[in-house]
Amino acid sequence: MGKELFGTDGIRGEAGSFPLDPHTIYAFGAALADDVLTSNGARSGLGEILIGIDTRESGQWIAGLVAGGIASRGGAVRYAGVITTPGIAYLTRTGPFLAGVMISASHNPYQDNGIKVFSHSGFKLPDADEDAIEKEILHLRKSVEPQPAALAADQALDRAYLGFLASTVPERFEGLRLVIDCGNGASYRLAPELFRVLGAEVTVLCAEPNGRNINLSCGALHIESLRAAVLAARADAGVAFDGDADRAIFISASGKTVDGDGVLLAAARALHAAGRLGGTVVATVMSNLGLEKALERESILLVRTPVGDKYVLEEMVHLDAALGGEQSGHVIFRQYATTGDGMLTALQLFTIARRAGKGLDELTTGLEVYPQRLVNIRVREKVALSDVPSVALEIRRAEEEFSGTGRVLVRYSGTEPLARVMVEGANREQVDLFTERIADAIRRELGIPGVAAS
Repeated sequence: MGKELFGTDGIRGEAGSFPLDPHTIYAFGAALADDVLTSNGARSGLGEILIGIDTRESGQWIAGLVAGGIASRGGAVRYAGVITTPGIAYLTRTGPFLAGVMISASHNPYQDNGIKVFSHSGFKLPDADEDAIEKEILHLRKSVEPQPAALAADQALDRAYLGFLASTVPERFEGLRLVIDCGNGASYRLAPELFRVLGAEVTVLCAEPNGRNINLSCGALHIESLRAAVLAARADAGVAFDGDADRAIFISASGKTVDGDGVLLAAARALHAAGRLGGTVVATVMSNLGLEKALERESILLVRTPVGDKYVLEEMVHLDAALGGEQSGHVIFRQYATTGDGMLTALQLFTIARRAGKGLDELTTGLEVYPQRLVNIRVREKVALSDVPSVALEIRRAEEEFSGTGRVLVRYSGTEPLARVMVEGANREQVDLFTERIADAIRRELGIPGVAAS
């Protein structure tokens, strides 16, 4: 049976509505405390649960309810205030914390929010633990009386995180002219400070959050203004973070977009040359076929997982791989982190570029991006697509006509009521045709009248 609360990246929805209504949020805090206090409470030196938020206006009250639920079960809370998701993962792993909770909906608009959970290891919870906590939440939510806790941020926590990030690079960035788009999100203070401390000349965009402008026509999903700023300033590079800064998208000096696939290629080449890669890169089913071909030419194997950096990390651990990530900009350098970290990715990429004496354009040569089209269709329900004959037929037709020269991926979003259609191949017209056929079939059978695909 599918999960009712947890998706591919925690619990997510519109703030104030189920599953982010006060009763469910408070029950989450209580269920989490029950789980970690029972399983880890005897661990020497651990006793608190860490909570952080991004810049959404709903973050503070959601954090208060989570903390109230934790307190109702005898748990203690440390509050980091506004911080990045990877910051919470790092601090949870290295500090005296039973678990870490990040209140964020990542790249979604401000009306949405979410709850991401990390164990003391810094890993996102495995599916089995999410299942157990979800079951307890659904049991408790109708009987609890939400009592939010008052919270005061411990500013020493983000200092520790910034110190860690700076420690991962062996040299300073004097002479690097950089444009940073913070997406009015969790990186708005941290990213400019980090790169300035390291000596870069920094121009900052979208670092004035007001609770409602997070990801609004800016950040990792909207890089048009960043590209224009890089070209206007004749900067060496630009980087855009999403709302919780676990992903980064780059702009080269020429204005070229360097997404997660480009970062994986550049980093794989550098690690491979240094003998630290291990011969394998882990990515998801969404990574472009061009990345697979480029790595193949370097005698590097690409292994694919379902969407979600959680699943990428699980496979990296299984294969003992040093590098993995997603096309969307989540990149995991396993030597340093247990989750995608946009600021860490930027540090590592710029270090690779400076050591090689190359720009981002040169670092990503050989990446022939196959035409790829992604269409999102808002759906009224998530029915198994194999059980919808007209949709299954169009998918089968596309796969047969590709005959191994392209890929078709149709799946539901784990965080939104969307069906995602991705088609990739060497011929743009063929890609567009198959995409439209499949999307139209889904729209007819499962779509919401009057809502167009995007």
